[in-house]
Amino acid sequence: MSQLNLPHNSNSIPPPRLLPVLQRIKEAYLLWYGYCRTLPKVHRYTLGQKIDNLLVETIEAIATAIFLNKAEKLPHVKRAIQKMDTSKVFLLILWETKSLDTKKYIALSLKLDEIGKMLGGWAGQLKKQNSPNELSGEK
Repeated sequence: MSQLNLPHNSNSIPPPRLLPVLQRIKEAYLLWYGYCRTLPKVHRYTLGQKIDNLLVETIEAIATAIFLNKAEKLPHVKRAIQKMDTSKVFLLILWETKSLDTKKYIALSLKLDEIGKMLGGWAGQLKKQNSPNELSGEK
């Protein structure tokens, strides 16, 4: 078992590079993970868990879309956008109920907004690439 515990030192193998949108959602999730642990119990196991699940599902949808061909990506990107938007609403509720302070809310919201813009751009690009005009060679 000790062979599976990889050391975190300068001699270890660097982690694989992620696509920018996946890197951003990973960073946002790690930030959220730290915040979630400090939420009041009344929200930690309700809204906190729901936001956690939505962010994990967003990561799954993005990771799935990355490995599909162009024609199959759009539904997964749309699902990621929907999950991201829902998590933003729940995050707003946490802030409005004072379960998440303003500084943490802003820090996480900025990251989620950036990811939302990236996903929206990706969805727009996929729609253009998959449009009938593009497929038939017309403009």
